[in-house]
Amino acid sequence: MNNPTIDRNQIESMVRAAIRGASGATGQCTGAAVADQPPGWVDGKPNLRVSISARHCHLTDEHVETLFGPGSVLEPEKDLYQDGFYAAKQTVMVVGPRRRMLPNVRVLGPTRGASQVELAFTDSISLGIDAPVRHSGKIDGTPGCVLVGPAGTVQLDQGVIRAARHVHMNFADAEHFGVQNGDMMNLIVRSPDCGVVFEDVLVRADEAAKLEVHIDTDEGNACHLDAATEIKLVRQGGGACGCGG
Repeated sequence: MNNPTIDRNQIESMVRAAIRGASGATGQCTGAAVADQPPGWVDGKPNLRVSISARHCHLTDEHVETLFGPGSVLEPEKDLYQDGFYAAKQTVMVVGPRRRMLPNVRVLGPTRGASQVELAFTDSISLGIDAPVRHSGKIDGTPGCVLVGPAGTVQLDQGVIRAARHVHMNFADAEHFGVQNGDMMNLIVRSPDCGVVFEDVLVRADEAAKLEVHIDTDEGNACHLDAATEIKLVRQGGGACGCGG
């Protein structure tokens, strides 16, 4: 596929969002870190962050070379809150049906075994793609798109999703909240005139993760996250244990 001709006015009218490693509205404590405590803990207790994950994509090593040239690798530009993950310097254009497109979609690293594009609902409408809500990696039967880079294009037969909300945590966090990997939680965000309770927040627990909820740009706007006065994470179906702002 040849690179599509892009009208500058169309590009300027596109909704653009920078990758935000963490929102300013976080349930964070003010104390100093203590040695020999679980990752992300402050003063001996979990330190909750809620981060807005803007549109982005994950690529395989093969697709990195196709899009950016033989021998290319992802170049870290900004570390994300979770150790070992980063926003790369590279971006791609995502092209949907009828040549609808989103320019400058950030690539996140490290590379993965399958390429995947994560959008908010408004992004999928803009592209003309009916992207389903899926947890990361669950891409079977999802729609595809075309990725355009400076050195080539990639046709994805599947992999475009609206990322389901989820929370990263380590095993000490999980014990604190009384949950385990695969459980569901509720995120309660209190903001002036537009508080929201987000249900079905998937727990993704491992040994090294730090406590962080990921929601997309639409969800962050819906609850006016930047103006939040209280944030709590609670076990779904009962239990009031939580770490709030």
